Amino acid sequence: MKKQILLLSITFLSFLSVTAQKSNLIFFTDNGEKFTVILNSISQNTNPETNVKITDLPAPNYKVRIIFDDPFLQEFDKNIVITQGTETTFIIKKNKKGKYVIRFMNEIQLAQAPPPPTGQTVIVYTATPPVTTTITQTQTKVEMTEGTGDNQTGNNISMEININEAESGMNVNLGVNNTNQTTTYTTTQTSTTITETNLPPAPPPPTQNLYGYNGPIGCSHPMLPDDFNLVKQSIKSKDFEDSKITIAKQVIDSNCLLSSQVKEIMLLFDFEDTRLELAKYAYGYTYDIGNYYQLNDAFDFESSINELNEFINSYTW
Repeated sequence: MKKQILLLSITFLSFLSVTAQKSNLIFFTDNGEKFTVILNSISQNTNPETNVKITDLPAPNYKVRIIFDDPFLQEFDKNIVITQGTETTFIIKKNKKGKYVIRFMNEIQLAQAPPPPTGQTVIVYTATPPVTTTITQTQTKVEMTEGTGDNQTGNNISMEININEAESGMNVNLGVNNTNQTTTYTTTQTSTTITETNLPPAPPPPTQNLYGYNGPIGCSHPMLPDDFNLVKQSIKSKDFEDSKITIAKQVIDSNCLLSSQVKEIMLLFDFEDTRLELAKYAYGYTYDIGNYYQLNDAFDFESSINELNEFINSYTW
């Protein structure tokens, strides 16, 4: 006796999605010099521009190289740190010594960012290329016969199991049939591919009002205490004043400091003129510039304090 066909279908599907905050960067020159932006060795704009906006940046820090269209202007590098979920603007300009530098200008939330002005180049930046993953799908079909007598009549059970296992989930189809067939085993395999884009892990959410400071800032992310202690040890390890000040300026050029950290660096030097030189040099690389008055305690002479104040009042960002 034949039984009616019974088909059972069970589907399991799960999705994993990771959403990483993205950020925008804007670079522009103070005097309209055309330039190309290189981020982590990847060119961002095809043609030199005076204003370049780069969108969809997934990482919090980048190595930036600025290459000017004018071959007589020297290219330069800068390590920058940005807050995720924001649009950060930097200005490219000459400092007091006539050297081109990148200066932090402002930072706003992406939701508050205005649309780009007419003529501004917008480049979409992808940090890591897509990675193609191959997933093997195995389909197994099993037929079994149970019967009595020479004609092999009786109950036939036909089972078909389809298993599709991937990172996104698992599908299982089960069918049971009653037929008069001999037992056979058939296994077939097919392969397909899916493509997914690997992104670096989302950074921790940005900390607002660092160290309880709410005043004007000169850069976005001051050095962590452990990193700064290593810097101090490196400066102290040198025997000559010239070597110490060279290292100090290298550190200042590549980092953002707190006023208290600038003061600690100054106190590693014995000469008043050297301390004053470092105080002026570090002003544009200091997070809490509203606290810069704290550096006054590192001077022995009132004239040094007055000269630093005059420098700050005349400083052009």
